[in-house]
Amino acid sequence: MKLLRRFLDNIKPSFEKGGKLSKFHSTFEGFESFLFVPKTVTAGGCHIRDSVDMKRTMSVVVLALVPCLLFGMWNVGFQHFKSVGEDSALLAAFWFGFLKVLPILVVSYVVGLGIEFAFAQVRGHEINEGFLVTGMIIPLIMPVEVPLWMVALATAFAVIIGKEIFGGTGMNIWNPALLARAFVFFSYPTHISGDKVWIADADGFSGATPLSNIAAGLDLPAVGDMFFGFIPGSIGETSKLAILLGAALLIFTGTGSWKIMLSGAIGTLATGYLLNIIGGNSYMEMPPYYHLLMGGLAFGLVFMATDPVSSSQTETGKWIYGFMIGVMVVTIRVFNPAYPEGAMLAILLMNTFAPLIDHYVVAANIRRRLKRAGQNKVNL
Repeated sequence: MKLLRRFLDNIKPSFEKGGKLSKFHSTFEGFESFLFVPKTVTAGGCHIRDSVDMKRTMSVVVLALVPCLLFGMWNVGFQHFKSVGEDSALLAAFWFGFLKVLPILVVSYVVGLGIEFAFAQVRGHEINEGFLVTGMIIPLIMPVEVPLWMVALATAFAVIIGKEIFGGTGMNIWNPALLARAFVFFSYPTHISGDKVWIADADGFSGATPLSNIAAGLDLPAVGDMFFGFIPGSIGETSKLAILLGAALLIFTGTGSWKIMLSGAIGTLATGYLLNIIGGNSYMEMPPYYHLLMGGLAFGLVFMATDPVSSSQTETGKWIYGFMIGVMVVTIRVFNPAYPEGAMLAILLMNTFAPLIDHYVVAANIRRRLKRAGQNKVNL
């Protein structure tokens, strides 16, 4: 590492102001800050000094996503060999899935980071580390059979329209990864829905997900299979155990809001129990906790609903925001049979209303304090 540090110090003057490569300063700074902790410090004024910067925050989220990524790679191979009627060893299944998932991951990072580097260069800004997380989430919420050019197009749409057009990292209204999925869903629905996109190289084999099974009135997989993830689905969304491991890391480090995760689960279960009482179709009558085991709700609550930029910022607002996501997911699934999954639309919708929720929470706090101040004044 000392040799690499010495090499960067030697070429750094060329990228600083007045150097022959100064126009590429943002690109150099991005690589340098990725490899080493920046030496820049505050010089004056009042500041809250903390070692947890954006790079460290993003790194924690990436680590939390690793269990989902690794299991997803194995499950891709497992589902493939199962579809062709062959038994597979652990390593054979993982290697098959690794070769299938890696190109999607590479395309996501190359396209997304390329666009972010270009915008940083044009604006003369530092390169933010926000896409380190987005670039991994996008492949994890896609089916394994999604064409690579489609991943590239969706990633470009998410970064340009979903983030850069609003000013870059920290300014976006919606979660960029979900925008990428929404782009594919509404532009190329046959490549992200149905029963033939979830199994790699299956030659027409139908790999129905639990959500499509319940919509068709068919039997669901065993609860254990849905919890551990031995089912078809998006690459990183099937294993609830892997998602819980990631959630534990996010909560332990204070990176993700446990209030949003918990209130989302409460909203889901409350709505499910209410619909159990009403009855009417297979979705209404199934056990409410099944909603947490099927589809992308668990993954969405842990890794996308908790996005600190697009979620509610107030503590009370987080409870409302998460609860409403759970309510909306179950509502969409139950009352829109043509679209059995609801997590994507629910989170994007609540991203839109998050500022409004915070506005009313803050306004209520102000009214309560003014009322208390008035009462104290009378007492005096």
